[in-house]
Parts: sequence; structure tokens; C-alpha cells
Amino acid sequence: MSRTRSAAPTVSPTPTASPAPLVDRRAFLAAAGAVGASTALALAYGAGAAPTAAPGGTAPPLVAPEPVVAPPVPRVPYAEGTTLASVATPRGAPAGYRRLAEGPGWDRVVRRDLAAAHPGRDDRRTVLAAFAQLTDLHLVDVQNPLRHEYLRVRAAGAWRPQEALSVAGAVSLVARVNSLPGGPATGAPLSFAMTTGDNTDNNSSIELDWFLTALSGGRITPNSGDPRHYEGVQNSGHPLYWQPDSALRDADKLRGFPGVPGFLEAATRTVTSPGLHLPWYSTVGNHDSLPGGCCTPDDPFLAEIATGGRKLELLPADEAIRAYLAVLGGPGPGRREFADLLKAHGRRARSVTPDERRVPFTRAGYLRAHLDPRHTGPGPHGHGYTAADLDADRLYYTFRIAEDVVGVSLDTTDPGGHHTGSVGSGQLRWLDRTLRAHRYEHVLVFSHHTSTSMDNTLPDPARPAERRHGGAELAALLARHRNVRAWINGHSHRNRITPHGTFWEVTTASHVDFPQLARVVEVTDNRDGTLSLFTTLVESDAPYRTDFGDLSQRGLAALYRELACNAPGARSDLAGGPGDRNTELLLKRC
Repeated sequence: MSRTRSAAPTVSPTPTASPAPLVDRRAFLAAAGAVGASTALALAYGAGAAPTAAPGGTAPPLVAPEPVVAPPVPRVPYAEGTTLASVATPRGAPAGYRRLAEGPGWDRVVRRDLAAAHPGRDDRRTVLAAFAQLTDLHLVDVQNPLRHEYLRVRAAGAWRPQEALSVAGAVSLVARVNSLPGGPATGAPLSFAMTTGDNTDNNSSIELDWFLTALSGGRITPNSGDPRHYEGVQNSGHPLYWQPDSALRDADKLRGFPGVPGFLEAATRTVTSPGLHLPWYSTVGNHDSLPGGCCTPDDPFLAEIATGGRKLELLPADEAIRAYLAVLGGPGPGRREFADLLKAHGRRARSVTPDERRVPFTRAGYLRAHLDPRHTGPGPHGHGYTAADLDADRLYYTFRIAEDVVGVSLDTTDPGGHHTGSVGSGQLRWLDRTLRAHRYEHVLVFSHHTSTSMDNTLPDPARPAERRHGGAELAALLARHRNVRAWINGHSHRNRITPHGTFWEVTTASHVDFPQLARVVEVTDNRDGTLSLFTTLVESDAPYRTDFGDLSQRGLAALYRELACNAPGARSDLAGGPGDRNTELLLKRC
């Protein structure tokens, strides 16, 4: 590979072809979803579908990079504004409601799993790329009738008390990325940001608009249904849910949660996003493709529920598991059981204001929204996707990162349903051709799912004969191509960094569950036969300390973080260990 310039420019993308009670939310869903695993395996195999290919069977060259104007700051390492300097840290007894305060930062850890660390590399290195990764924003329309908050009767983590503030939290994260003067390890300017999926939560059209506006800039009113007031579980009077505006001693207040008068009015008030000041790219996740993150798409019945005027908020405890299987258990009988469930509990369902903007979006709708000029923001137009992708019904692409660095964004959602992922044979063959076509360049691969969460081989309803491939097969393909440097993803809501022989898998925590993080990645050539990948975690721009009387946009972002820290059923290991946070990841330069 040739030596690259130290700047990391970007350009517009060019496609190369184009159950037990009291468990956490994800574990509860995963355990229930395992019921259909044997059926999935029986249906998984068949002839591969025809791949999407470039003329001649190889990827066409990507266009030449355009220069990026660097901010007027010196290229020096720094820590301020990152978790190297400080981290939001809970205070008080673990059993009660814990307030957040500024705590000590996390040191950078040098990981030598794949290569030795040679002295003097700090003075020799050349920067190849520097960018930000945002993942699992989960912008939530909390008033959507398709939501399954009632599962909280069996699992405390099935509903989060912070969800109504997801838009304010995401905008605060955008502000943090905008404030960074460059890569913390090198000082090099950041050239782009990538979201690695689950940008929305319900696969709802209104959430997609909120996400695109948050990242591109503009005004967002995080409210649906009746524009005059909130209609959801947090003013239902049900003690199962935190009632912030009420004096009711609900289950969360008994755990120490505060009363916050005016919370719901503030949570549905218009928020203004500055938009990212960087070009940004989008990778799709299961919550973006599947209603509820699990259901098969294009189901008229689910659309009818989402846009309709009845919202089920409570279920008897002994029916929660049956409800999960009916709502999220898959196609066919599951839908009929869900319809029967709603009829059986019709008197329990709350009347709400119907809203067509809640309709689940299709793959084509997802692409059209990204291509809408209203959402171009700092660019590129389509944020990685093109009109050719829309014509081909394709949600994977490549883009130029720097002179000798290429990015590949994958679609790892299984259209057959369920929250775990896979890729089809056509996409896998496309990826193999793409990696061969760029064998003399460094390649960074982005996806939503991790190598360990790709075990779903349900057939794609649109391509029933195409075989689906899991994470082990994908990791093996990446390892065969020595130009792959990193596989960067999310989904698990947990920081984890895994060596795979010739490349690193970098998994980043979500921005909906505490500790609510994003990550900056810097790639350098150490000019000694090794490369370094620096990873640095960042929090939102919100204050560490929460003032319950401050219901400003910034105050709500602080409250969003503190509520997430205290959410019943939330896991305490999502920050990962020291080697999963701020790191220098060494690997051999082939």
C-alpha cells in the first residue's frame, strides 16, 4: 500500500454495486425470541440469489477525494471534552436513585493482541483517517400505539423512563461532536461521522424524520397524535410507569425517582438541532428496518395499529410472555394472535389520537428520506445512499474516506424478522468483490450487528431461495482480506473491542442506555510495519449534574442521561472494560 497524506478528506459516496421475570430489556427479548430458532434453521438454506454487481464483475473505482477544510487548531493530542478527561459518574448507594456528577476519566489502553508496540511511533506516524461513530440513538416516539411498554409487568427493563427525552439527548450528542477540535489522539481534523444503525426505535416515519433532522439540522417537535398534549404511559395513572407530573407514588418513585412537574410538556416541546458540521453517513439497523426491531416489515396490520387510535398500556402479568410472542414472534400466526390479543383486551386499551405519520417506513421509504434534499445538511446527498440503491432495493454501499482508505457500509438486518442479524449471499459476494477491488487500500467496514449477534438465518421474504450467512462467516471473509483494518458496529449497547487475527472489531455502546456514548476513531500508519487504531469515547454536551427545575433543551439532555443511569433493569456492564474504551489498537501493516 502506498503512503497516504496526513489529512483525511471525504467526498460524495459512489456505490460499487450498487423468559424469566426481572431481566434486562435485551435479554428478555432475546430469550423470548429464541422460540423460533429451530424454524429459522430449517428455512435458512437454498440457492443464492443473483448478486448486485458492477459491470465486468468488479467494483468501479471510487472518485478522487476532495479536500476538507481543517479547523484553525494545532494538530496536537487533547483530552478535554472526551472521556479521557472526565466521565459522568453515579454517586450514592447503588440501591437508590443515584445522582450523576463529574468523575475521573478513563485512561487510554494500548492493546498489543495483533502487533507489537514499537518505541518512537508517536513521532513517526501519519494520520490515515479520523472520524466519529454514533450508534443506537433510538429516537423514540413514545406515544406510538405499536410500542409494547406493557411487557414491563414481567421485565422492568422492557420500558425505559428516559425514552421521552431521546431527541434532546441526540441533539446534545450532535453538539458534542461539533465541539471536538479533531481526533483526541492526533489532533487531525475529523472528516465525517457514521451512524451504525438503530437510528429510530419503532421503524416509524416520524422518528425517521426526527433522526434525519437531528443530524442535518433543523427544528424537531418530538410529539405525535394530539399536538396539544402528551398521550402515553407517563400520564396514564398506571403505577407501573414513572408518572413525573403526578403525585402518584408509582413503582419508580418508590425506587427514589423524583417528581418533575412540567416534564411531559417540556419533553414534547420543539427542539432545535444545529446538525452535524461534518459530512455524515448512515448504516441501517434492525430497529430502522423492522417494526419494533423484530417484526417482519410491510405488514398492513402493524401499520393499522401504529397509526390507529387504540393504545394498549397494561396486561396481566401471566400474559406478558404470550404477548411478546404474539407481537414480536414472527409472521403468520403471530399476527393473528396479536389481533386476538388486542380484541381480548380492548377495554384496557386507551383511546389516543390517530396519526398517519407513525406509519412504519419501508426500505424504499428509508432510502427516499435519506435522498430528500431537505435532509442533506452538510452532505453528502443521500448520506451514502444513491438513486441507484433505491432502484436496486439495496442498503449497502462503499464510500471514499481518504486517498488510500475506503469505507464499506453493510446491511445486516434479516428481513425475515427478529432482532439478530445476517447477510444474504448476494451481499456477501458483493463484499468479497469489493474487498478484492480495493486490495491495495485500507478498508474500514461498518455494520449495525456484531459478529456474535448475527445468528439469524430466516429467509428474506423477497428472496426466499437466497441463503443467509451469520457473523462467523462474515468475520472469516473479512479475515481473508488483509486490507480490512476494522469492523465497526453497535447493536449490543455495550463497548467491546475484539481482535480477529488480522483486524479489530470495535463495538460501541448506545446513546439510549447509560453510559450514553459515541466514539472517535483515528487510524494511523506508524511507519514501522504497524498501524494504530485509536478509539476515544465521548459523551453528550449535557451537564453532568441534573437540575430537576431546569427543563431547557440542555437540562433535558442532562436528565436523559441521569434517568438512563437509574432505569430499573438496566445493565451495569455496558461501559465495558478498560480495553474496550479508550484504546490504541495495534495491528500489522501488510
